[in-house]
Amino acid sequence: MLRKTLPALPPLVACAAMLLAGAAPAAAGPPTAMRFTRIDHISPGVLFQTFRTKTSHGTALGYLLEVDLGNPHVSVDLLHPPAVAARRTVTDMVNTQHALAGVNGDFFNIHESHTGVTPTGSANGPEVADGHDRKGAVPNGQRFGPALPAGTSTEDVIGIGVDQVARVASLHLAGTIRAGQTRFDLRGLNQYALPVDGIGAFTSDWGTMSRIRATCGTDTRRGAPCSADIAEVTVARGMVTHVGDAIGEGAIPPDTTVLVGREQGADALRTMRPGDLVSVDYHLASDLPGYHLTSDVPGRFQFAVGGYPILRNGQPLTDLDTVSAAPRTAAGVGQKGQRMYLVVVDGRSEKSGGATIAELSALLSRLGADDAVNLDSGGSSTFTLREPGQSAATVRNNPSDGSERAVANGIGIFIRP
Repeated sequence: MLRKTLPALPPLVACAAMLLAGAAPAAAGPPTAMRFTRIDHISPGVLFQTFRTKTSHGTALGYLLEVDLGNPHVSVDLLHPPAVAARRTVTDMVNTQHALAGVNGDFFNIHESHTGVTPTGSANGPEVADGHDRKGAVPNGQRFGPALPAGTSTEDVIGIGVDQVARVASLHLAGTIRAGQTRFDLRGLNQYALPVDGIGAFTSDWGTMSRIRATCGTDTRRGAPCSADIAEVTVARGMVTHVGDAIGEGAIPPDTTVLVGREQGADALRTMRPGDLVSVDYHLASDLPGYHLTSDVPGRFQFAVGGYPILRNGQPLTDLDTVSAAPRTAAGVGQKGQRMYLVVVDGRSEKSGGATIAELSALLSRLGADDAVNLDSGGSSTFTLREPGQSAATVRNNPSDGSERAVANGIGIFIRP
């Protein structure tokens, strides 16, 4: 049902209105038919739409937020729990952070095969919230989720740069530890898995969860045993206060950094002594060609969340899955980074058969995205919205688990005065 009469078609609704009327913009590949069942402005610059589309597994029900990033009253940022190593439902994060709407984000450390190691609940990829770098990306072989398409990695994100342009890009951690005249590379930031031989930094953002998971697995095998060659150093206000071979847990004060090392990284940490002066510097940045922003660090993002690319420059990536249909969550950008699309497709029910990754890519292209990423799907797929007049957001899709799943992060839409 079209709830609002649209006598003039602003750019934000032009594509949707064409589809509602039976026309469609040119796009290659499935889905072959789409019908919008609702088009509603829920706020200036934010359009909420529901749709039905045909996929290889029958009819699929979908939910779309189309966001005009050029509107000064709209912003996009990371939905997140109080700690990196924690999970919350999308609805809880939307309401706690006073967002208008949101969808779930990156795949995360949801289960463990290492004896005595508790899943951290933290995400695979980078996180940037309100310009603050919360975490880096785990090694590709340590990630949770389906196989990555060729040419992608856990460092891939969708986000918005400090220039207020949305992008799908890659964010890498650049970090250095200096102890006297000695310099070491920092290979991790609040990550549930560190590269072999690496050193990672854990800050107050991590939370109270044990840091031992960071020393388990290898760069190519998530289930490989935990390393026995490990060390941990606590640096408080620039001075080493503890050096040991046991990996700890518990809250980290804001003025403190805990360094965790494995193999050669552990050897490096063991050279430090209590009282040594140590500096730890790091940032997440993109090396996207031509991406040089006016900021202290080129390539800085204001907001970013991990997700693997499925659409680049209007074209689907090669080797996308064309067989397995499931509930899906995706995010895309279009109109030279001034438009963002958040999509959830229901699945695993009689009413909605879900979509394959290839169909999801085609769907985002059809909606107007030039670049898009696949986010965590299945039971994690959640679309939450607070409509005008409502005091709190509620779930609008039909989670396949029967209720909302607690997740690592999400993408939130915020309204500013």
